Amino acid sequence: MNKNNIAIIGAGSWGTALALLLARKGLAVTLWAHRPEHVDQIRSCRENRLYLPGFSLPETITLTADIDEAVLGTSTIVMVVPSHVFRSVFVRMKGSISQDQVIVSATKGIENDTLMTMTQVMSDEFVSDRYAVLSGPSFAKEVAAEKPTAVTVAAKDIRIAESVQEVFFTERFRVYTSTDVIGVELGGPLKNIVAIASGICDGLGYGTNTRAALITRGLAEITRLAVTMGASPLTLSGLAGLGDLVLTCTGDLSRNRSVGLKLGQGMTIEAIQDEMQMVAEGVKTTRSAWFLAQKMGVEMPILEQVYQVLYAGKSCKAATRDLLVRGGRNEIG
Repeated sequence: MNKNNIAIIGAGSWGTALALLLARKGLAVTLWAHRPEHVDQIRSCRENRLYLPGFSLPETITLTADIDEAVLGTSTIVMVVPSHVFRSVFVRMKGSISQDQVIVSATKGIENDTLMTMTQVMSDEFVSDRYAVLSGPSFAKEVAAEKPTAVTVAAKDIRIAESVQEVFFTERFRVYTSTDVIGVELGGPLKNIVAIASGICDGLGYGTNTRAALITRGLAEITRLAVTMGASPLTLSGLAGLGDLVLTCTGDLSRNRSVGLKLGQGMTIEAIQDEMQMVAEGVKTTRSAWFLAQKMGVEMPILEQVYQVLYAGKSCKAATRDLLVRGGRNEIG
């Protein structure tokens, strides 16, 4: 098994950006896409025109729609498929993986039916002590354009985290390590919900005061749930928590903020999803996170209102009003 052979499972914008990052390091990368016609398109012009146009992919990136071919003989497998198909894709490939391979989740989501994180989904299907999660403030387009970026990789075994750190670390892509897997893994999907709320407020014409309040109180909610599930609060003040939250709530490249913006401007969620080419994970995560918060007994008022807008037909103005008129609280505690 060659330690320089990496499989990227998922040829969306993020998977393609990570493949490009690793190929520029001189690593041999296999990029898997589930549709053969998508593979043919990328291979023919060496560009993912559907999800990451404008970036030429070097010949050291091999394209395939055969998932067994993608993972066999690789040292590291990076899962970058949407959370709602994560389990089914992993099941397809698990017959070709081994205990020697490190498997990294770069997907930010919570499975709807089981309320599991992605590493929990993998552990449910294949017992291994070599799972890791990569997360942090990182738009695919900026990583592909080699804009300086910093992320966190977490694994229960710090040696596994350090091995993934070595794979991804470059002069423009700084990787920190952690052993707080649940904290790093929850920060990513939960911040997407707050980003939808931030977009809603922008769409309604509210100001930067509102956005700052949402980011701050959103972080409080995320931290409450994550700590209840065993995370360190310090993790949520780091790159995988606060860093990713700020980026997604303020950045113009944020798909989740874009969904909220259009909701605030009066579009329905059905119309928004019909016109979107890429997945906004926060829409599905809102549902799973709502059930998870109920299960854990954690109060999350921003999540509650986003859930009501997306799944109960509540108006954006009514949702923001109900957030503002809640009874007074002590900020800390």
